[in-house]
Amino acid sequence: MKRTLLFFVTAFALVGRGIADQNVKGGFVGPNVVQITTVKDVSELRDDTDVFMQGKIVNSLGDERYTFVDETGEIIVEIDNEDWNGVVVTPETIVQIYGEVDKGWFKKTKIDVDSINIM
Repeated sequence: MKRTLLFFVTAFALVGRGIADQNVKGGFVGPNVVQITTVKDVSELRDDTDVFMQGKIVNSLGDERYTFVDETGEIIVEIDNEDWNGVVVTPETIVQIYGEVDKGWFKKTKIDVDSINIM
């Protein structure tokens, strides 16, 4: 009996929430203002800071690591195979990457990339 009651209460709450979510309207539609981080800026950022960068991937260093360059310098980026999402780039392709700064005491600063898009 208690299980049946718990099931119906939970189901009712979930259905009610779904109906309520459908009635919610509003939000912003328009251009997003996104701060583009440069390679030079990365040195001043803390570990795990989110970054949005624009530049080129100029070579592969192996083990899912690549050299990323922009007008201010170069940095190593790590792009997991599943994060490419079918995007194919050459050293001439301008890309946007979104990820986070990865700093450590005894390792070189790099960017862990979450997504990559062609410009």
